[in-house]
Amino acid sequence: MKRFELIEHTADTGLAAYGKDLPEAFANAAYGMFAIIAELKEVKESESRRLEINEDNPENLLFEWLNSLLYYFDVEMILFKRFDILEFSENHLAALCYGEKYDPARHRLRTGIKSATFHLLEVDAEKHRVQVIFDV
Repeated sequence: MKRFELIEHTADTGLAAYGKDLPEAFANAAYGMFAIIAELKEVKESESRRLEINEDNPENLLFEWLNSLLYYFDVEMILFKRFDILEFSENHLAALCYGEKYDPARHRLRTGIKSATFHLLEVDAEKHRVQVIFDV
């Protein structure tokens, strides 16, 4: 099973992510987002951050999950590549995220992402599939 696939969009970019369950689909959406931002092959797992998010529904949870990760990239320049979902329900997510600070000598950035959006955002709990469009 592929982790994610890119979605063509006129001005922005997006992805659909899959998993054996919904937590894995959320983790793969995060991996796909950072794969859009940078080449992840050279990213080490030398730092970690714990994220805990509570929202009203799964769609808001996905939106806040991805934008919280973007916050760490924007503020601390951390490129994440592994996401261990520790707790998950339709309105709660706790995860440990692994990566390292961006090093221009070793990392190649691809596309800047401003934010995840609600445009075409979907969370399909039965198919373990999520979809999101990013503002680039």
